[in-house]
Amino acid sequence: MISKHLRKKMSSSRKHHLKSLMLSIAKGILEQEVKDREVERQRYMGETCPALSIPSGTQALQELCREFHHKIDVTDEERYDMEMKVNKSAKEIEDLNIKVIDLKGKFKKPTLRKVRMSADAMLQALLGSKHKVSLDLRANLKQVKKEVKEEDKELRDVGDWRKNVEDKAGMDGRKKMFEAEA
Repeated sequence: MISKHLRKKMSSSRKHHLKSLMLSIAKGILEQEVKDREVERQRYMGETCPALSIPSGTQALQELCREFHHKIDVTDEERYDMEMKVNKSAKEIEDLNIKVIDLKGKFKKPTLRKVRMSADAMLQALLGSKHKVSLDLRANLKQVKKEVKEEDKELRDVGDWRKNVEDKAGMDGRKKMFEAEA
């Protein structure tokens, strides 16, 4: 109940006034940042680029041009050297990454498919096409003679099952079965 009293609604004019105050403060901060950036830029330009004094004579002007060309050549050489160092380091990093991946075994193994292969084809794949080896695996198998048991013979001689069913069908068949048992 106390919290309801503390949470009084703010009037729209009060909200508008606070919003305009916040916007004016933010505007002042942004303007100050722009001024600071401009001052920093002027300071940096003063340090790195000295004031240019253009000579009036052609001889002095040509000397100034030669000096500028020499400075341009030096900076181009430095830029090229830096570029080569960066490329060399990038290549070394790439090689080291590959070595690390090799050591960790992070290569994705491809899914292997089953391939039906005869023993001869397998040996040829392992040894190469130069070696011609034929391998007859059946030659090493043990020879076993099949013995026919008498019980198996009787089971085979039972005959056609349909014939037995027809004989037992109907009352005559039941009567024959009953008489045969007795």
